Amino acid sequence: MRTLRIPVTPPFAAGAVLAALRAHTVVGYERHDAASATHVRAVRTPTGASAVSVTLGAPDHVTVRVDTDDTRSVAEPDELVRSWLDLDADPAVDATLRTDTLLAPLVAARPGLRVLGSTDWFATAVQTVLGQQVSVAAGCTFTARLVGAYGDPAPQGLKCFPPPGRLAHSDVGELRAAVGLTASRARTVRELARVADGGLDPTRSDFRAALLAVPGIGPWTVDHLSLRVLGDRDAFPSGDLVLRRALGIDDPRAAVARAEPWRPWRAYAVSHLWTHAAYAPSSSVDSPPTPPSPNARE
Repeated sequence: MRTLRIPVTPPFAAGAVLAALRAHTVVGYERHDAASATHVRAVRTPTGASAVSVTLGAPDHVTVRVDTDDTRSVAEPDELVRSWLDLDADPAVDATLRTDTLLAPLVAARPGLRVLGSTDWFATAVQTVLGQQVSVAAGCTFTARLVGAYGDPAPQGLKCFPPPGRLAHSDVGELRAAVGLTASRARTVRELARVADGGLDPTRSDFRAALLAVPGIGPWTVDHLSLRVLGDRDAFPSGDLVLRRALGIDDPRAAVARAEPWRPWRAYAVSHLWTHAAYAPSSSVDSPPTPPSPNARE
């Protein structure tokens, strides 16, 4: 077991981050303990698998524990966690957003709110696809079934998310039966796995275009992954239904116009609006309500 402390410059809205992690927990792939403010996720590595736990109980640091049989498995866990939890957020974000009358009370309630990232772009992409047009809870259930059926063993009784190659060669009928998907959704997952297995990754300049070419993946999914995977802090999924409801705007183009003053930090504004819609009036992790899916029809 390897333990380290990652310093975080306050403010840090740890409660809201934990609430989001809890609401999106995929059983078998992750474990959440609200009492200890700890979240654990299985992480696939070049040499095997690890269970990476993050404890957000302090205002100025995150405690990270890496459980693995191979100390080489996670060579730079601090970088992984910093990216996952957005620990290096620019302090200028709050100053910019609090000038907006809609966002000012949200920033005051949760100063230092972060944009959750990813520990595995393919896992995040598949989970986003499985979450289309369903609640967050249903999307997590589908993902848990997928991990249970196709994942690999990891420490602490968890399983790593299946690699693209395994899903790329899966039978659509078996995938449907194992996860409970429609035929079209199962085909989307398999095709996404095929392009990932073929070498697609977030470093490629055609990442967004390649994803949009996958049947069943539309602008909302790609915009969501720009925010979660690419680290685009100005990403704005204008087609998101929960976001538009929070803005009181039906037209995506009008939503884009409303968000113009939030540049270049629109992703943080989205995070505030999603968090408010999901956890208001409190960001406490004691008993957060099940949030609606930040979703669009694709």
